Amino acid sequence: MEDLLQVGIITGTHGLKGEVKVFPTTDDKERFLDLEDVLVKAGDRLLDQKVERCRFFKQFVILKFEGIDDINDVEQFKRCPILVTRENAVPLEEDEYFIADLIGLQIVDDSGITIGTLKNVIETGANDVYEVTTTDGGTVLLPAIKDCILDVDMDEGIILVHILKGLME
Repeated sequence: MEDLLQVGIITGTHGLKGEVKVFPTTDDKERFLDLEDVLVKAGDRLLDQKVERCRFFKQFVILKFEGIDDINDVEQFKRCPILVTRENAVPLEEDEYFIADLIGLQIVDDSGITIGTLKNVIETGANDVYEVTTTDGGTVLLPAIKDCILDVDMDEGIILVHILKGLME
């Protein structure tokens, strides 16, 4: 399991007073309102930043970090991920998982055959889609719906699926 979870990516600066424009990579951008501390991954460094202010502009989150009051001081943060610790992550509901925890799990169908490994989760408007690298090196896309995803066993590292007709033909 990942200890740090990505909640956004800094796309650039905003204004002249040290604010950054963040593209949220979390389901609920309102969660930024509750953030007090974040980690900015700048290259191989993790920089602890205290959030002074948060507001929203279109699909972006505008953040102001404490002690950074000039555009020149935040230029280095362009294209840097914003991470939070698990303790600062939003609580999950039943049958909800962090994408970072799902990546790499084995995909097994309801007859016991291993299909492959979860490579990516594609977020669409209606439902997520699981991109699976099959055991023969191919790719299959599985809709993350109850008819297809039967169970997620984090302890065993397995996602039990039912392959709907036409998905693997």
